Amino acid sequence: MRTVSTPSGRWRGRQDEGAVVFHGIHYARADRFAPPRRAPAATGVTDAIAPGPVAPQLPSRLEAVMGPAAPLPQSEDCLTVTVTVPDRDTDEGAGPAAVLVWLHGGAFLSGSGEWNLYDATRLVHETGIVVVSVGYRLGVLGYLRAPGMAPGNLGLLDQIAALEWVRENIAAFGGDPGRVTVAGQSAGAHSVAALLGIGRARPLFTRAILHSAPLGLGFHTHRRALRAARPFLAALSGDPRTAPVADVLAAQARAARTLAGPAGLNSAPPYLPVEAIHPLPAAGRWRRDVVRHAPGLQVLIGTTADEAAAFHHPHPFFTRLRRLPVPGPQAAAALSGLVQRKTFDRPARAFADLLAGAGAEVWRFRFGPLHPDNPFGACHCIELPLFFGDSAAWRQAPMIRPLTPAEAADAGARTRRYWGEFVRTGRIADPAWPRHRPGSDSPHPLP
Repeated sequence: MRTVSTPSGRWRGRQDEGAVVFHGIHYARADRFAPPRRAPAATGVTDAIAPGPVAPQLPSRLEAVMGPAAPLPQSEDCLTVTVTVPDRDTDEGAGPAAVLVWLHGGAFLSGSGEWNLYDATRLVHETGIVVVSVGYRLGVLGYLRAPGMAPGNLGLLDQIAALEWVRENIAAFGGDPGRVTVAGQSAGAHSVAALLGIGRARPLFTRAILHSAPLGLGFHTHRRALRAARPFLAALSGDPRTAPVADVLAAQARAARTLAGPAGLNSAPPYLPVEAIHPLPAAGRWRRDVVRHAPGLQVLIGTTADEAAAFHHPHPFFTRLRRLPVPGPQAAAALSGLVQRKTFDRPARAFADLLAGAGAEVWRFRFGPLHPDNPFGACHCIELPLFFGDSAAWRQAPMIRPLTPAEAADAGARTRRYWGEFVRTGRIADPAWPRHRPGSDSPHPLP
């Protein structure tokens, strides 16, 4: 056990294979559809040795690809961080460690920083950085825009509150508040993109990593957000402000099916950050602010080679399409390729061009398949086992087979070194991986 005294309280963590893990630390509290408020300092010593509750959610639609996370209780009181720090018994003279703040993915509907899939013990032990994994509100409880009831963008406000908690508390854990990298995958990376253009957020980090950001989706406009709210409000019989969580999730699921359209082909998240709603500026101003804050920023941005396979390979429509004689398989591949280019590849390149052209230092990457015999290829989420979790966390993940979780982790050793180097220094020193130049299209292959 290890105890840390911080402005937010005294926390007792659990030592684990070269790292110390502090679970379930509240960075904020919030009432339903209300902005987060700073959590009062805890009194006495609080055990932080077991995961806290996760945001209310239904099972992830990508469980068929990633496998399930270990079950955890759900609660609206879910604004917590897990902090993983190096065990420095043998290195007490080391200075403050660089910090990685991780925003999980899950289509703004599922996931948690408390998930075992995001256990950062190996990453911290190998790189010496501090990792802070964030839980934030999801679905309609985090992103519903219904004037007079739900303001929208509460999940973004949660993430900013978590970054503010890091600034005020991370030094007590041995982290350097002046060297913070905010990173995310999928919806988490989409959130990072949003944060790059929010004035309140930008002083809270100096570097950013975006994995598989679906930037082609953009942000919801006010009109699109209202259109997404209507089927939810119609499906919920009670007042959204007081309805039981189970009823809210059931209505959200019905609304998501409606918004997915015929055959469920629209896989875009139904609830997203909304532009021109606090704290996210209107799209034009957001873009100008991204450009204005780009000088001095360091960024890693990239995708996987087969993003859409995670959504299309197990999808009933695409399964039926692939079974058709020619041109069934070709048509399925063409549709998946179109989604890949429109939602992930082209927008990632354009955003890298925008940042690099404005003075940021940018490195692009693309993850390839871990094994040639896996039908999912280099699908959305394929890189996560390279960074996070242990063998138990990923043992039910179809996307890594026939590799074992340990073999997948071994395949990620070089990538973890790159990420550790970037978080510590803001650089990728390998001459084989040059910085991105506007107009170039040569992402560095990983792992």
